[in-house]
Order: sequence, then structure tokens, then C-alpha cells
Amino acid sequence: MYLTNVWNHETPLDLAHNRMKIIDLSLPIEEGMMTFPTHWHPVVEVTILGRHGIEGRETRKVVFGTHTGTHADAARHFVPNGGTIDEIPLEVLIGPATIADFTGCRPLQEIDVADLKQKLSGNVPERLILRTGWSEHFGNMKFYNEYPFLSEKAAQWLVDEGTRLIAMDTPSPDNPRDSRGAARDSPNHKVLLGAGVVLVEYVANLKAISSAAVELIVLPLKLKGADGCPVRCVAIER
Repeated sequence: MYLTNVWNHETPLDLAHNRMKIIDLSLPIEEGMMTFPTHWHPVVEVTILGRHGIEGRETRKVVFGTHTGTHADAARHFVPNGGTIDEIPLEVLIGPATIADFTGCRPLQEIDVADLKQKLSGNVPERLILRTGWSEHFGNMKFYNEYPFLSEKAAQWLVDEGTRLIAMDTPSPDNPRDSRGAARDSPNHKVLLGAGVVLVEYVANLKAISSAAVELIVLPLKLKGADGCPVRCVAIER
């Protein structure tokens, strides 16, 4: 068996009959990284407080928002008194996931029910990964303004079919035109989170996955009462 991380470093073990590839799907959190340009999404700040030459150790103060980089949305993000990030069961965050591959889709492409049915061959998973390739635009405002999105019917269909987690390489499941101030503010967020579906956004490096199914691990910090949190998101490919 081989354990492989995102950097493609392979360590051979004695159990050579299987292969396991571990792929990091998380964006690094670093000072000044791109965040959604509103006051409710703060810019990341990293300040060194403890210094080896003075205090004899190194420590940092880190300031970031609950929706920084690769992160999970809990229901509380859009549902008043909804469930919080620390209340999401681990069995939802960890387990088999299926990839619906929309790589190469055009800007502002709407992904409808028929598109999902075609990609999933009628088997709707409990955990769904939407791969569009859009993470390649992270660092550019195109990432926020032109990403592909789910139709409202598709969001409701996934709820009706029993999906419990959706991971995506875009910033949102909603049409970017349906944000705060629009006639319909984030309808897909409200439908999905309102039904208890966990949303994992800003997922990176999905191109490194070669199979149609993986084991997915999504681990947010256990922030009590929080509406969301950055996550370490990992896929295990066998």
C-alpha cells in the first residue's frame, strides 16, 4: 500500500497489494488571501507574537472569518437558530462521496436536474462532490462573479433525494447574481442549509482525483455555536 499526499510523495509500506492516495483538497490559509469582498468576510491577518530570539518560542495570532478559504457552512449561516458547525455529526462529514464531473463548463453555467442525473447515472449519493474546475480562478474576481451554479430545482432535487453534504470547487451553490440585495437572496443556500445539507465551498485540487468515488473527510474546528468554519478537506482514493 502507498500513502500519497497532494505533493505526490509516496511512502511504500509492507502491505503492497493495495494503493491508497490521500489528496488534500484544502486551500492554504495565509495572510492577505482572497476573501469575499464584504465587511462580513474579514481579511486574514497573521501576527507573530512569540519569537525564538526573544520569548524562546514561536506563537501566532490568527484572525479569519468563518467562511475563509475551504470551509463548511452550517445551517446557522442562513437559518435563524439553525444547527451550528459543532453540532454536525461526524458521520455526515466523513464517508464515501461521488464526483459529478462538470470540468470545462462555461462561466455562469446553470447545472440543472437533468445534468446531475446524467453525471450520476441515477445514483444520488449521500455526499456529492461537484467538480467544475473553477478553483483555478481563485485569486481573481472571476472566481466570485462568473462561477457555475446549481439551479433552484437541482438544489431541491438533491434535498429530496437524500443528499446530506455537497462539496464544490466554487464559492457558492447559488447563481452569483442572487446574492445580498437581489430580489432572491441565496435561495439555494436557504433550501439546502434549511434541510440540514452541509455545504463545503472553495474546495481545491479536485483535478488530482482520477476516480469517480472517494472517501471524503471534512474536518472543521469545533467552534461552539458557529455558522461555519474553515476545514481540512481530504479525499482518499483507493
